[in-house]
Amino acid sequence: MSTDLTIATIETASLGDRSYVVHDGEVAFVVDPQRDIDRVLDLLAEHDVRLTDVFETHIHNDYVTGGLALAERTGAAYHVNGEDEVSFARTPIADGDVVAIGDRIRVRAIATPGHTYTHLSYALTDGDEPVAVFTGGSLLYGATGRPDLLGSDHTDALVRHQHASAHKLAEQLPDATEVFPTHGFGSFCSATQSDATESTIGEEKQENPALTQDEETYVRELLDGLGAYPAYYAHMGPANAAGPDAPDLSPVQEADATELRRRIEAGEWVVDLRTRTAFAAGHAPGTVNFGLDGAFATYLGWLIEWGTPVTLLGETADDVATAQRELVRIGIDRPAAQATGGPEDWATGELGSFPTATFADLADVRHHREVVVLDVRRADEYDKQAISGAVNIPIHDLPKRVAEVPEGEVWVHCAGGYRASIAASFLAAAGRKLVAIDDTFDNAEKVNLHLVTPGEQDSGQDSEQDSTEGTA
Repeated sequence: MSTDLTIATIETASLGDRSYVVHDGEVAFVVDPQRDIDRVLDLLAEHDVRLTDVFETHIHNDYVTGGLALAERTGAAYHVNGEDEVSFARTPIADGDVVAIGDRIRVRAIATPGHTYTHLSYALTDGDEPVAVFTGGSLLYGATGRPDLLGSDHTDALVRHQHASAHKLAEQLPDATEVFPTHGFGSFCSATQSDATESTIGEEKQENPALTQDEETYVRELLDGLGAYPAYYAHMGPANAAGPDAPDLSPVQEADATELRRRIEAGEWVVDLRTRTAFAAGHAPGTVNFGLDGAFATYLGWLIEWGTPVTLLGETADDVATAQRELVRIGIDRPAAQATGGPEDWATGELGSFPTATFADLADVRHHREVVVLDVRRADEYDKQAISGAVNIPIHDLPKRVAEVPEGEVWVHCAGGYRASIAASFLAAAGRKLVAIDDTFDNAEKVNLHLVTPGEQDSGQDSEQDSTEGTA
């Protein structure tokens, strides 16, 4: 990139998204800002630049935008596709429109349908010199945005649009153009995942399936690989079309142990933000564990019945504030209450606890007694390879299906331990005897647990002589 324009990235790792602030030292524009706009305002102040324009690539499905609030706060123009049906005043923009920002910066809108029908990418030039393209949920690093978020009736049309849009960008932009997507860093808005952290149009031509495969192959393989996505996505589009305001991140009321117990008994969610190890060792009975060390907002938003009051329990006020910030990004605006300290401060009586173990421990125990193995990975993960005899209830289904878990001692696992701890907290709240496996699934094969593909599933006991089968 032969320019001294600054492209600053604001990472929202917990949701797998990026926002961008671009400036020339005096004026700036922003692409796809998250709900908590103070991060953008702080960056603008740090660089001592004035924001003139905010661009949305699309009506987002995985987070609540801060675009309207940011534009209203700063007086910037808010560019949203003129074809999008929204309930707020915006500066409509369309394919081919060019926005001049200061003396040097030029931003051209490029229609790139596929993730949504009205998706736009934005090509940046420094004067006449091509610099970068902000691709939102269109062309990602080694992937594209998923085409199924608008419903199955639209998926086939959108996936074909996505293939054409990738080729459109590749044809219109020079190979050296840097690519800056919004999704693709763990976001479920990405059809597949890549470890890449930067790329160019030229590199994507060599590596991206949308640009290396013919349309039919791309369509077939992409659709075959799509798995489940978070249930809260259904609420994001309508919220963004309505024009969300700035979030209130001020602390909420404190709750004592008696109040917490009342909330639990009323069916509200009282969420322990500590690590899974700390939660297993001791917790207030009836609380559920969504640790801040994992994809906290994604899984809480996925599992919760929308509108259920949430109370946050953290070791420190900073932990609660972090969780509160995460939640406003997905439209859970104000927790019902909060408490800090430890489980002895949050419980009215004896603490709950449960043991943790490894896959080696599971292999050993299955030699001696029968246990229930509960696999809470997604169905697409389970279908590739699973422990023989394991029951699969994906984590996002478990809160409503706890009663379906077979009787007996439950050993619950996922791919790395985080989802297993969430599941364990629901099982513990239901009074089940359990062990949470805090281990990586790769180790299941190493300790000679019998792994099968679903068609090979059997209910027999494993032995040390069992061979591993199925796909890796």
